[in-house]
This record gives sequence, C-alpha cells and structure tokens, in this order.
Amino acid sequence: MNSNNLPLVSIISINYNQSLVTLEFIESLSHLTYPNYEIIIIDNASPSDNPDLIKEKYPNTTLIKSKENLGFAGGNNIGIINSNGKYLLFINNDTEVELNFLEPMVDAFEEDDKLGMVSPKIIFHHSKEQKIMQYAGGTEINYIKGTGRFYGYGEVDKEQYKTTYTNLIHGAAVMVPRELMKTVGVWPDVFFLYYEEIDWSEHFKRSGYKLKYIAESTIYHKESISIGKATPLRVFYMNRNRQLFIRRNATASKKILALLYFYFATLPKSTLYFLFKAKFDLLSALWRGVFWNVSHFSSLKQNPRLVENNINIRIINSTYKYERL
Repeated sequence: MNSNNLPLVSIISINYNQSLVTLEFIESLSHLTYPNYEIIIIDNASPSDNPDLIKEKYPNTTLIKSKENLGFAGGNNIGIINSNGKYLLFINNDTEVELNFLEPMVDAFEEDDKLGMVSPKIIFHHSKEQKIMQYAGGTEINYIKGTGRFYGYGEVDKEQYKTTYTNLIHGAAVMVPRELMKTVGVWPDVFFLYYEEIDWSEHFKRSGYKLKYIAESTIYHKESISIGKATPLRVFYMNRNRQLFIRRNATASKKILALLYFYFATLPKSTLYFLFKAKFDLLSALWRGVFWNVSHFSSLKQNPRLVENNINIRIINSTYKYERL
C-alpha cells in the first residue's frame, strides 16, 4: 500500500500520570496496517509522572508537555495545533487497537462528504476473549435527564451491530475531518472533563453533518484508569457538565423540564445516597457542581475555531490560552 496515496491521520491522545499505560497504547499503534499516520501525545501537566519515557522509547512520537492541566478538551485542542492530518483521531491512552482499525474509518469519510464524526466498535479490554462491548452506536440524548444509551453495552460481540449512522459517538475514540473544524469549531474546553464529546457532536449535527458507528473498526478500552469511577473529580464534573450541556444545547422548554428533573429527582436522590453511605467527599463534589452552574450563568462560551489550519491562540506565561473569535 502506497502511503503517498492515502490521507494523513493524526492520532491524538492525552497522557495524565499514566506514561506506562500510554506506552502500551503506542505499542499497539506500532503494528497498524495503515501506513500514513502520526502520533501526538499531550501530557496534561502530570504531577507525578515522567512523560519523557514516551519520547525515549518512541522517538518518532510528538510529545507536547503542557504547563498546566487543560482538561480533556483543552489538551486535545493543543494536539490539533501541532497536527498535520487530513483526519484527526482523538483516542484515549487507555486503549489498544486492532491493527487494521484505521482503514474503515478513513474510507467512511472518503466516501461521504456529509460525514462529520465516526467512532469505532469499543470492546472492554478485560474481556478480549469474550469480547464484551462497551459501544456499538448510541441513542439520542434525553435532554430531560441529560443522558443517552450506548447500543451493545455489556453484550457479547457477535457482529450483531452493523455500520450505521448514529446519534451518539464515543469520546474514547472519535475521528473528525480537520477541515470541518474551521466552521463547526474545535473541542468545547468549557467542560474540562466529561460531556465535551456529546456537546461537540451536537455542534456537528446542527451544522448539517452526520455521525457514524464503524463496526469494522475495533479498539479495546481499559476505561477510567486515569480518573477512577467514584471519585470527587468525576462526581463534580459529571453533575456540573450535565447541567452545562443542557444549558448550551436544549430548547427553552426542555431546559425547564431538565432543571425540574435534576433539582427535584436527581439531586435529592444522590444527596440521600451519599449521606447514607457516608461519602461526604462525593456529597461535597455533587453540590459544588450544582453551585458552579448557579454562579456561572454567563459561561456559555462558543467553541474556538480553526483559522488557516490553526486554532487562534496566544501564549501567556508559557501557557496555552485560546483567543476566541
């Protein structure tokens, strides 16, 4: 296969305190059958890790060390600045990939100019033999609850879910054409962590582009290695950003219903649960997420856009800052 005839794919991933996991991820990429790609790793100011190990073992990898933790979206946007690909694949560092997983995603874009985002099949890494699925497409977001559902979740993969347009992509692995970010915008960094991929996909859909699940492309997800499942960080951002997402995307009537549902159903239930379990750190995180939204009514920032193949940014005190248009 002649790499000169194939579009360049920029593979962008975030490292945060998990260089050894990232090395496993890059090792899986080293066996790809697709010949024209670059790997870009953004270290999000890891406080107790040595990301230089990544460059030492894989010198052809581009390693960017941010001076501060910019979150998932902000880190990915720094990756965009330093990328060259026609297509950009944003993929978690806690994944491993099938050797031929890039070709079906690239082919999908090359065949459909109304396609905006694609995600591959995602299998839980711990179930490589059984092949228990995490993602095979998804439903529309329920704006009242602020949630959606992944098809195939918890099911054994028997190839029962075929390639199809979908309403929900998966943030663990999503590919987009670089050109579209000039109009749709790049990652919405107001979220910092969680819900940014859902918000971003809504921007793509409102701009007239489709989302697609690619069944012929497979990755294996270790999930939540960096963050953990029940931590104050997760509770804070999940509750903060669920409300923020609705505020940015729902119609006026749905916003009202969503607020009623959250404050009279979700919030009391979660509060009582954390009290009963004596998880006071999680209770505090929950209510901090609530108060953030109460005190940030003017935080509905627009996404920064690409300008001449770059995000319009400036550097302040050696730290990346976006200059919004």
